[in-house]
Amino acid sequence: MLSDNLKSYLHLHLIVFIWGFTAILGALISLDALPLVWFRMLFAVGFIAIYIGFKKLPLRVSKKALLQFLFSGLIIALHWYTFFHAIKISNISITLACLSTGAFFASLLEPILYGKKIVWYEVFFGLLVVFGLYIIFNIEENYFWGMLTALTSAFLSALFAVINSKLVKSHDATVISFYELSGGVVFFTILLVFTHSFTPTFFSLSTKDFMYLMILSSVCTAYAFIASTAIMKFLSPYTVMLTINLEPIYGIILAVLVFKEKERMSFEFYIGAVIILLTVLLNSVIKSYRKRN
Repeated sequence: MLSDNLKSYLHLHLIVFIWGFTAILGALISLDALPLVWFRMLFAVGFIAIYIGFKKLPLRVSKKALLQFLFSGLIIALHWYTFFHAIKISNISITLACLSTGAFFASLLEPILYGKKIVWYEVFFGLLVVFGLYIIFNIEENYFWGMLTALTSAFLSALFAVINSKLVKSHDATVISFYELSGGVVFFTILLVFTHSFTPTFFSLSTKDFMYLMILSSVCTAYAFIASTAIMKFLSPYTVMLTINLEPIYGIILAVLVFKEKERMSFEFYIGAVIILLTVLLNSVIKSYRKRN
């Protein structure tokens, strides 16, 4: 029998592969980042609501917990917005390479938010990640704003993981996901109302976009979101963020296969990306060795 930790770790790898495919869907959907994320969250909330009704899960939570869920929902909504916006203004490879800095941000946020002791070799590895990013920034100057947006997305992803790791210890993962995504829908709905974005054209989706959104909201959001939240009961935020850093590997390979020349980057870009990814993997090996000893 596999232990809960090992099963959770293997399950997490499946989820990360699905998230790698999320970037492909984001590039294939013709919508801008904001409506794309709004539809994604709205449809995902519908799928989760059906699941909650089928399982007859209680939705009652305290006011304090509800406010925490809604705040987390705003963070994940902004993460997804910056993620898809980065893809739209640069490409998948640039976005995913920058997103792999998430583990570095998590190593800084945990001590700040929860008083965890700073691990200095994590800070050293973080500097190596910055060096890898420096190489990419120097070579791919045309993608400056895309890289900056993707780094913002990585920070928001790490912040969300750190906060959610505490919430999941005392609440059901499905209920958390329902309220967080609902909160994201509410916040973005208010934004769209104030910017007068709800027009007939806004709701006019092509068949292709609707089909991709269904896959994105069901498999890549509702399922992956609930599963990744539940996994945090057994895995630390850093382990989760570390594994998520494999998303660029899956995503970049899929992007080159699907989009071919559009996603092929310079040799120096791949040098920078390899430095980032090898640093993340080396960090994982060291942490595993330290735990065994």
